[in-house]
Amino acid sequence: MTAGEPRRDIADREDIAGLVTAFYRRAFADDSLGPIFVDIAQMDLPAHLPVMCDFWASVLLRAGLYHRNALAPHLALNTKVALTPAHFARWLDLWTATVDERHTGAKAELAKVQATRIAGSLTRRLRGQPATELVTIQRPPADQR
Repeated sequence: MTAGEPRRDIADREDIAGLVTAFYRRAFADDSLGPIFVDIAQMDLPAHLPVMCDFWASVLLRAGLYHRNALAPHLALNTKVALTPAHFARWLDLWTATVDERHTGAKAELAKVQATRIAGSLTRRLRGQPATELVTIQRPPADQR
């Protein structure tokens, strides 16, 4: 996507690569998230981008390319720096702004919805809670029946 080009929906891996690259440039430069990515996680962006493109291609295009555990690196990072709901909110703000600047349409909306779900799920899992935001009905313990 070039400056002045009309926004269109996310259609393929190339669109995802542009989106993910633009997002990480923004996140690395961010006052809140940048130090986490650069100094603490010491993320190798050229190595990380293809993985994240596989992830988002799987989420948005059902490409089936991502076969890793998305929680594991966040759990490991959380031992070095507390990843707070504020960090995930900022991540989501940057992602949403990047999507909105580059794309419009059903897949673009899905990218924002799924990012919201992912941020919430990771936030909950890092706090030792279930991934889902839905409360499940559980049978009370035998001594409480």
